[in-house]
This record gives sequence, C-alpha cells and structure tokens, in this order.
Amino acid sequence: MNRYMALTNNADDQPLFVDTSAPLHILLDTAGYRIRAVTQLLENLAMRGDIPSESVVLQDFAQLCCISLRDGCDVLDVIARRLDAEPA
Repeated sequence: MNRYMALTNNADDQPLFVDTSAPLHILLDTAGYRIRAVTQLLENLAMRGDIPSESVVLQDFAQLCCISLRDGCDVLDVIARRLDAEPA
C-alpha cells in the first residue's frame, strides 16, 4: 500500500490524501469525526417538521453529505487494509 492514498472525492486542482502509515487510533478518529458530523446533521434534520427546499438545494445538501461520508469510508478502508496486513 502506498504511503499516501488520495481520497475518492478529491477536487481536481488540490487533492487530499490519507497518510496510510498514521497510527490506527488517529485514522479511526478521523473517519469517525466525518461520519459523526454527517450523522448529527441528518439527525437534526430528521427531528424537524416539514422542510421545504428546492431540488437544487437538496442536491447540494446530498453532495455535502456524500463527500464527508466517502472520506470517512476511505479512511476506514485504510484501517481495514492495515489490520488485514498485520500478522495473525
């Protein structure tokens, strides 16, 4: 595995990378932070009543959630690969 792995949802002009050799607890905190942020946002929306929105706003909101969730999943993938590579 390369030391630096590009995130899936990278911008073309300035990509972000994950240091695959970072300590596992740092990687887990990083993934958890992104996933919990989206979860909190979605839970807050779920507690509200009727939320009128235009389809463009809804599309932008969904994209925002997807980026954070994908980043978290990318980091979890690095953790899984590291754990799989450790001797039993």
